[in-house]
Amino acid sequence: WHKEAAGYKIRYVPAKLPDMLKTRAVLEWEYAPHLGRTSDQAIGASEDRLTWMRSAQSDYEIAMPLFEIESFASATGYYHGLSPQVRLEQIDRLLALCDQLYPRMRIYLFDAKRLYCAPVTVFGPLLCVFYAGSHYMAFRDRDRIETFTRHLDTLVREADVTARDFPGHLRALRDSMR
Repeated sequence: WHKEAAGYKIRYVPAKLPDMLKTRAVLEWEYAPHLGRTSDQAIGASEDRLTWMRSAQSDYEIAMPLFEIESFASATGYYHGLSPQVRLEQIDRLLALCDQLYPRMRIYLFDAKRLYCAPVTVFGPLLCVFYAGSHYMAFRDRDRIETFTRHLDTLVREADVTARDFPGHLRALRDSMR
């Protein structure tokens, strides 16, 4: 899907932190108990996607709920039990990738109490794909793609933390962990 959409803006709302931006340690921790994929499969797919992002002509706009990155930094909810060292390394990796890939990759944080979005990727005008846990639902009809593109535009427009502010927000979270 990414190759098919080369040259188009790809908009992405991940289920958690974006896999292609995760460290090996976070992927191993996350996929160790997983029923469907091994951590090696997840790591390989993640590395392939990041390599593709670095070389692609596409812009990536990633929108996540604000609570996701804050839960990660504080090891609450889904991230309970993830060591401080692994979390610090992940935040440093996010900072490095934001520095390397901005403005082609932009990360926005929205308030999930005001706005909601299921995990979804919109591949330009070509395809909209929802992640439903163990499978994906894909749509190619123009009207649906435009509807979800507008929704993701709203997430970006209403973001509490913009792509320019994201690194500063990460640094503040990292500093609060020390």
